[in-house]
Amino acid sequence: MSNEALIVIDMLNDFVCEDGALYIGETVGKIIPEIQKKISKCRESGIPVIYVCDNHDEDDAEFEMFPKHATAGSRGAEIHKDLRPRPDDAVILKKRFSAFFGTNFEELLKEKEIDTLELCGVCTNICVLYTCADARARGLSVRVDRRCVDTFDRAAHEFALKEMERTLGAKII
Repeated sequence: MSNEALIVIDMLNDFVCEDGALYIGETVGKIIPEIQKKISKCRESGIPVIYVCDNHDEDDAEFEMFPKHATAGSRGAEIHKDLRPRPDDAVILKKRFSAFFGTNFEELLKEKEIDTLELCGVCTNICVLYTCADARARGLSVRVDRRCVDTFDRAAHEFALKEMERTLGAKII
């Protein structure tokens, strides 16, 4: 039997709100209610909900590639109001694409004996994809519900879903 967790990736104001620095676009609004359902179901079943959030320094090197976003302490770095964590939910702050890089995410999963992740959030082809790759490299099972992920570019979204399924062995539902 597996021990699973729901991983909510970068559902932050800068990605989800129209005035956000890296607003995904109107399609992101469709995934919020789907993620809300997942969170509710997990909480009812006692499955941990873990939030993984961009949290950049003012001079982060990532801003050489992307507009400044999710800077520590800013409104843009806050989890969207419709998906806020509860006090017993873990929140992991990250500075790079993968939830595993430079964080205590892996230790948290080991402590909770979690071996199966369901990933949701944004961006499908960036933080979701690279978190999936690092999870699979560690032997974890990964599931992604296509109704619960989104990105800026439809072609990149579809490519990432195929890559996670065909190359990384994630289950896409």
